[in-house]
Amino acid sequence: MTQKEGQSGRERREYLLNILKNRKEPVKAASLAKLTGVSRQVIVQDMALLRASEQPVIATPQGYLYFTDIRAKGMQRIIYSRHAPADTEKELNILVDHGVSVLDVGVEHSVYGKIFRPLKLKSRLDVKKFIAQMAENDAHLLSSLTGGLHLHTIEAATEEVLNEVCDALTHEGFLLDPKTI
Repeated sequence: MTQKEGQSGRERREYLLNILKNRKEPVKAASLAKLTGVSRQVIVQDMALLRASEQPVIATPQGYLYFTDIRAKGMQRIIYSRHAPADTEKELNILVDHGVSVLDVGVEHSVYGKIFRPLKLKSRLDVKKFIAQMAENDAHLLSSLTGGLHLHTIEAATEEVLNEVCDALTHEGFLLDPKTI
């Protein structure tokens, strides 16, 4: 299904919003551009306008997503971690291997303040795609702003799972006690 020729920007954004609402997985800007017959940059601008109009559209490493309340699915915890960039994949795989979803990544910068970005990583495949996207774009991790220190909001079915994954991260030397930071 593609957009009708001659639709206005408002109509296109309504169409894009309907696509996102009906998909459970993120949709890449390039795919949306192809469906609507506009450039990827127009899609990026449309998504910014949708967010400005308070639509819950988020950009993830895997594409755009209509945000539904993911907080109600399980137990959540914010963890503080520090490691070298080369250990990013190892850290994320430890998390998802324990059945934990990595909802976001964030830093608390002395000048920029708090910066958080959604990740929504649930599997090794998600982690692999995230790492590949970072490499393809020659992108730097948010933690590069803070000497490797960063936060994750993680979610699991039980408190026990969260405790187990925190023990595993501590064993690797990644997890930090927020009181000592």
